[in-house]
Amino acid sequence: MKKEMSAIKQLRLNSILDMATSLLVEKPNASMAEIAEGIGIGIATLHRYVESREQLMVHLGFRAIDVVTETLSQIPIKEENCESYIPELIEALIPLGDKIYFLDHDTSLHYNKEIEEADKKLREPILHVIELLQQKGYFQQGVSKEWIINVLYSLLFLTWQQVQEGNLAKNSAAALVVDTFFNGFKVNKS
Repeated sequence: MKKEMSAIKQLRLNSILDMATSLLVEKPNASMAEIAEGIGIGIATLHRYVESREQLMVHLGFRAIDVVTETLSQIPIKEENCESYIPELIEALIPLGDKIYFLDHDTSLHYNKEIEEADKKLREPILHVIELLQQKGYFQQGVSKEWIINVLYSLLFLTWQQVQEGNLAKNSAAALVVDTFFNGFKVNKS
């Protein structure tokens, strides 16, 4: 019974973290009271799960990494056909745009070595595919892989945001991002 309770508590914490991530993307300086109110729980309930805003931010960072890592693990990298990886990645990550934004933009996370290392490890397969695509002539060789992945992260967040606001149809979002991403870095063959 104890394991079941901890699993239920973890599910509840994950739900709180997911709602808090979305709220903090919109209002990055929200206080604990504003976060609790914004996600529809009492401040005492929030404090049962996290002691402070700093601890909440660390939990949010690890939650984002876990969710994105789990998603990435389901997308196989086939080196001979690596050009299919990016469209699959984009399709899978658009719904996680808030988590990607949070990982990329929350400055408090950049002072946590564990989160930095986990985020660096998270990016490795994407950077590898970008390098393969550069070698195959899809992207310019002289463009930094870090720049390309950061542009991808920005596109994913922007797309998530546009879908959330109703400005972009969910079913056409991935194709738009793929087209923008590939054609924005296309090698000039003239």
